[in-house]
Amino acid sequence: MKKLARQTKVIATIGPATESEEMLKLLIKEGVDICRLNMAHAEYEWIESVTKRIRKVGKLLNREPAIMMDVKGPEIRTGYLNKELEIKKNDALDLVFVAQPEPPSVDGVWQIEVNYDKLPDHINAGDTVLLDNGLIPLSVIDSAPQKIRCKVLQDATLKSRRHVNLPGIETGLPSLTEKDRRDSLVGIQCQHDYFALSFTRDADSVDLFRRFLRENGSDAQIIAKIEDQKGVRNIEEIIKAADALMVARGDLGIECAFEDLPIIQRKAVGSCLANGRPIIVATHMLESMIGSPVPTRAEVSDVANAVNEGADCIMLSGETTTGKYPIECMKMLNRIASRMEAEIQPGLTEELNLFRPKAKMLRSAALLSMKIEHSGVLVFTRSGDLAAKLGALRPNGAPLFAFTDVPGLHRRLRLIWGIEPFLIDFSNDPEVTILDAIKKLQQDGWVEKGDQLVTVTNVFAHDKVVESIQLREVNS
Repeated sequence: MKKLARQTKVIATIGPATESEEMLKLLIKEGVDICRLNMAHAEYEWIESVTKRIRKVGKLLNREPAIMMDVKGPEIRTGYLNKELEIKKNDALDLVFVAQPEPPSVDGVWQIEVNYDKLPDHINAGDTVLLDNGLIPLSVIDSAPQKIRCKVLQDATLKSRRHVNLPGIETGLPSLTEKDRRDSLVGIQCQHDYFALSFTRDADSVDLFRRFLRENGSDAQIIAKIEDQKGVRNIEEIIKAADALMVARGDLGIECAFEDLPIIQRKAVGSCLANGRPIIVATHMLESMIGSPVPTRAEVSDVANAVNEGADCIMLSGETTTGKYPIECMKMLNRIASRMEAEIQPGLTEELNLFRPKAKMLRSAALLSMKIEHSGVLVFTRSGDLAAKLGALRPNGAPLFAFTDVPGLHRRLRLIWGIEPFLIDFSNDPEVTILDAIKKLQQDGWVEKGDQLVTVTNVFAHDKVVESIQLREVNS
């Protein structure tokens, strides 16, 4: 029986370094599971063309990756500057809401425009404001409707349109902006499989986005991105509302204390495992490989730790958008993940809560497969729930095959740890469906004669449908 190269899944963000058909072929051959399109930088025409290219290459290689649109979400930025500003420690700096003439200085005080005029409603003296992804810390001296007077805490260079972060401060920004709605409509038209919701703060944010998607004819799933302290506080309700969770460590590492970040990640993984929700660990996985052919030893340990903790998926960002070594990054993730998985002792997680009888049967099926040589688990699903629960059990070493007759779901299943998905037609007779699934596995080289498949399926007994676990041997 053919084993998966790794059971931990990989997301690669597509950009100039990987948008060509040739590079997409190489990425998919290296096992990329999901292609991420980041709406912070993408144009609509590019989204449409690269989506078609990914679909074309996936079908050509008989391995279709899912496509995830990452919507930008609410953000606060500084305004445009004609040139970079060299600001010094203890300089006075005003955050203002109307564009200032050049040079942006009045009576020796820097005048820096920000794009959110309700900011004074949320800022008080003594608060901290961070510019440029945390590189420029400011201490608030006074907050007034026309301006927020700050003191610069260290020497820095300020460029145009830098991010503004407000650690621990809640703002009135909408969870779904008008840009997000427009962008999402393009993703819906392109039939994207996942939408990642940036700065998810509570379950209501997820519900609002889901209603928008459904009203516009999309059955795509929602990945909630945890990026600020409110999201961390509400993580349990967010996990229940969303289809998957992403620990987005870039903004999260600015909004929260650095030393809290590993704890948040570990607890998030544990909560997702308990609820049967896939979880993604993202940002700075192999950041140094944007310009280097090899990672730092700390990055290797970081990736290994995410795999060891039980993350469903790890994500590459700049490494595969503009980096010099995108394929080498994929190869490196394959090496680290497969090596770590080989070290994990076979066993099932005890964290997952299983309630339905059929879901509880999965534990027995997974355990049986792990005890039998040359065996895997075979499930059939129309909602994806059984496959998600099976993956959440983490039966390390047992191949997990999930079959569906729902177009699109076969791609969405690629996010789940250990699941290899397939799309086939289901018969009204469960026996025919099982035989068709085994035939497909043989044709694609996953199983051979003598292999065993622990199958969770329905059977007819005296005109009734009965849930069953069967042990099927591949006979030809």
